[in-house]
Amino acid sequence: MQIDRDDDDLLAGKRGPAMKLAMELVLQAGRIMGAKRLQPVTFAHLDACFYNGQAHIDFAQYCLDHGATFAVPTWGNNGVVSLTHPHLYDGNPDREMVDGARKLLELYEALGCKPTWTCAPYHLPGGPKFGDQIVAGESNAVSFYNSVTGARTNKYGDYLDVACALVGKVPFAGLQTDEGRIAQIHLSTDEIPEEWKRQDIFYHLLGHHVGRLAGRRIPVVSGLPKNASIDNLKAVSSAVAASGGVELWHGAGVTPDAPTLEKVWRGGETHVLTRQHLAEAQAVLSSGRDGPLDVVALGTPHFSASEFADVVTLLQGRKVKPGLRFIITAGRFVMGYIEQKGWADILRKAGVEVVGDICSYYAPGINTMKGRVMTNAAKWAYYAPGMLPVEVCFGSLRECVESAVKGEVWRDPALWSGRA
Repeated sequence: MQIDRDDDDLLAGKRGPAMKLAMELVLQAGRIMGAKRLQPVTFAHLDACFYNGQAHIDFAQYCLDHGATFAVPTWGNNGVVSLTHPHLYDGNPDREMVDGARKLLELYEALGCKPTWTCAPYHLPGGPKFGDQIVAGESNAVSFYNSVTGARTNKYGDYLDVACALVGKVPFAGLQTDEGRIAQIHLSTDEIPEEWKRQDIFYHLLGHHVGRLAGRRIPVVSGLPKNASIDNLKAVSSAVAASGGVELWHGAGVTPDAPTLEKVWRGGETHVLTRQHLAEAQAVLSSGRDGPLDVVALGTPHFSASEFADVVTLLQGRKVKPGLRFIITAGRFVMGYIEQKGWADILRKAGVEVVGDICSYYAPGINTMKGRVMTNAAKWAYYAPGMLPVEVCFGSLRECVESAVKGEVWRDPALWSGRA
């Protein structure tokens, strides 16, 4: 593999043992991936700040103790605990988890990681742009950056993501290359009525179906509306990465790498999406029966400002049913924005909890939730039943808000009667 003098210096330990280790990790990954050279990067979003035991702390502490520094602007994924809502952990018996997760976030901030603590870094200004070579590890962020932004990254797991950010380079292989981004499977949505494609739930169901169909292959979807919103495309990106292992998907005429179907598709396996497929996806994502609700959980991935605006509009000044928890998780930047707009106060008065830094299906302060939970996020619906004592009712954003007010699952008759 071709490496330069700076790489040689790192391997020789001239910048300390931590940077030497990082270089060794990047090179070993490159050998495994078949890369012939390394590619400089301009940005990193780390997943390794998500606490999974003492080894995570030991690795970050080792880097800090030996003077390691990031070579590129580096942001952090959400954590296991919320630093914006420390009261959530008062009396929590799992002190090892709580204290360890806090310590890990502190270590990465000390290393120079920007304390964004969000799984939706693409909501923040100043991130990567089309064509940028970057590092990302969190599944939906990898999918969104590759697909919707048009930046380039493989899915770099813990601790390889950190090593790449320290070195400022990645193996030039896979999704970092032109040939590695060609679609391997095609799904047409031409049979789906246009009215359905205007529904937010369509994109979650589409993503779930595509992920199960594609596995780890790169899919291209044709027939999507040209005006699909960023929130719509986020929903697809999150769902395909959860139900499958999709790190890049193309929307023909919609996503930047795929101005036309022919640009990314050389022919091969093709499928046609039907309303039956969408109904089957909705059934899979709903592990529970409709009925009285205990929780409504939104924000997986973290909510955007426009999604908050939609919730405020849908509430129409009403309040959440007493005894029901309505939780929305979001990144700090978006939380600051809704505070400025006055929406945060409206939501608090309505009985909505907005929590930063975490995801609600994996957090010791929130995962005491149990019972029947409603969500509009395919990723939440896919993962939560295996992690929490909950049954999930999956629905659109409007259905979730109406259900929170009523205290029981409400279904939009226009959506499910066949008129939409």
